[in-house]
Amino acid sequence: MQHFARLFRSSLGKKYIMAVTGVILLLFVIGHLIGNLQIFAHPDVINAYAHFLQNMGAGLWAVRLILLLTVVAHIWAAIALTIENKRARPEIYRQDDTIQATYASRTMRISGFIVLAFLIFHLAHYTVQVVDTDYRDMYTTLEDGTEVHDVHAMMVKGFQSVWISLFYLVGVGLLSWHLRHGFASMFQSIGLRNARIAVPLDKISIGLAVLYFLGNATIPVAVLAGWVA
Repeated sequence: MQHFARLFRSSLGKKYIMAVTGVILLLFVIGHLIGNLQIFAHPDVINAYAHFLQNMGAGLWAVRLILLLTVVAHIWAAIALTIENKRARPEIYRQDDTIQATYASRTMRISGFIVLAFLIFHLAHYTVQVVDTDYRDMYTTLEDGTEVHDVHAMMVKGFQSVWISLFYLVGVGLLSWHLRHGFASMFQSIGLRNARIAVPLDKISIGLAVLYFLGNATIPVAVLAGWVA
């Protein structure tokens, strides 16, 4: 227990917490994207997938709890490290450090909170269904006769709104930007980044961010263009 407490108190421990929670969240958003891309298949595919998730029962709530704790730990570690860095940094060096910092690193905190607001809205929209209560009455029947929520129709209806699609694109754009910096800085936080792998890591992080954004962007764009209905 004392070792665990020291982990939370030390800067190195907080960096490891940032890295581990970052990996968990990265894997989740990639898995979430893969699930959402099933909208391009027959409607039964994504509807059956959503029905499977909804019927996980306690398992689904366990996953949600783990993700919630992961998000809280990630935000806490980020804020704590920021406060520690400001306290440790002499006033005379602050201007130079700001100039040397990348634009991504200087906007990580702001983009992170905007992304959090976007995720809350996204959950309220499609999961809790308080943005559009009509979703609660949208059902369909699979080929095997199982009645399920019509998630395919819900996504199409939601993204037919230009404002929601634009907000979604901005949200995933900022999330992609966040991932781009977070992926590269994760290796630095745990001491694995060096001059030899710095450039390849930056290229991988940029490629990952671009692919993630494009993968998400295809959904609202396809709906607005009428390619998915």
